[in-house]
Amino acid sequence: MAIGEAHLRQLPRGPGCYIFFNGDGEEIYVGKAKNLHKRVSSYFQRNRGHPNRTLRLVQQAERVEVIETDSEVEALLLENQLIKELQPRFNVNLKDDKEYPLLAITRDPFPKVFITRDRQLPGVDYYGPFGSATQLRRAYHFLMRVFRFRNCDLDIQPADPKRRHFKPCLNYHIKRCSAPCTLAIDAETYQADIKALRAFLSGRGKGEVVRELDGRMRGAAQALRFEDAARYRDALRAIDRLKERGRLRDYDAGPAPIIQADEGAKTLAEALALPRPPRMIEGFDIAHFMGSNVVAAMVQFVDGVPNKDGYRRYRVQGEDGSGDPGNDDFAAMREVVGRRYRRLRDEGRELPDLVLIDGGQGQVAMALAALREADIALPCLIGLAKREETIIRADGSELVLSRRHAGLKLLQYVRDEAHRFSRRYLHLLQGKDLRR
Repeated sequence: MAIGEAHLRQLPRGPGCYIFFNGDGEEIYVGKAKNLHKRVSSYFQRNRGHPNRTLRLVQQAERVEVIETDSEVEALLLENQLIKELQPRFNVNLKDDKEYPLLAITRDPFPKVFITRDRQLPGVDYYGPFGSATQLRRAYHFLMRVFRFRNCDLDIQPADPKRRHFKPCLNYHIKRCSAPCTLAIDAETYQADIKALRAFLSGRGKGEVVRELDGRMRGAAQALRFEDAARYRDALRAIDRLKERGRLRDYDAGPAPIIQADEGAKTLAEALALPRPPRMIEGFDIAHFMGSNVVAAMVQFVDGVPNKDGYRRYRVQGEDGSGDPGNDDFAAMREVVGRRYRRLRDEGRELPDLVLIDGGQGQVAMALAALREADIALPCLIGLAKREETIIRADGSELVLSRRHAGLKLLQYVRDEAHRFSRRYLHLLQGKDLRR
């Protein structure tokens, strides 16, 4: 074995891609890893029970090179590009098998970006194939956050007068799409976003994309196009966060545990007599330690699953703004609900279909008081009291659903996630206090 233990020990511990070479200097395999040292070393552990194909690879491998990346997301994209360029023989199945998923970009004036296994679609550019559909979906969710492309089936033309009055879908409001179906973005700007996406998909275009987005942000700010500048700023922040939140699982949008999200929303709408199943749900929770470090958390669910980009956390300031509100959960709930929805109103952003308060009659009453003071009308606000899992309606009436009710399980999921998020923030602040 030409690849010795000393060399393996020196491999980096972060994410990236690795390339095995044979004795003739030919690239024979490309792989990716979240920990290059651990992944590459695993090939040479005799007790791992490797399949014959891997054993043949190890026997032929004489040298390994690695390319570090800032995240698993970038490693996935770089791996795909390297396989396409190098055509290594041990990756042959991925190159030839038509069952593997691909990322597709249409050639329309406002291109659609989607995942498919169909290689015969007309007017489409493909990226891939990718070895894992789950990993591709997770990377896709990240790319939506940065480049805000559309994934709908609308036929959008730049000169279509209907764009002036078209109402964008929820993806626009949760910052997953730039809404080319409206006049929010023109074809030239949207095409520039797609060009940046293509560069990022190359696996080596991150620096180029960052420079391009930074230049466009500065240009938009100088031209007083502050909404465009904010969009580019958000994209840059998302890319920069890859260093801290770049695991593929961080961008998993899987279904809610135990329940099926669509069923939960549908049955909840029936139980609460809502006109339609709630697509966007926001939930609030208060946390503190004996009246100190009083914090609040708001979580956002879209189509029954967490939208972590929509999560918000608050330090409760108290009625006098001193930052020491004391042990008053009711007042804390009143404050944070008011802060949240005054801001949405002032920014002209879409209100949620349903707001869930963690608590009973008192907390719900305080939340409603905050909304009345701000003259804000939400479609629906309810509380969920823990002891009997009783739903508290805005009019004070109570509703008890079966513990097996899918709608109740969805509310419990939102409530428990808000509780987890608030406790995490509280523990973070307590840790800071201990380090002082």
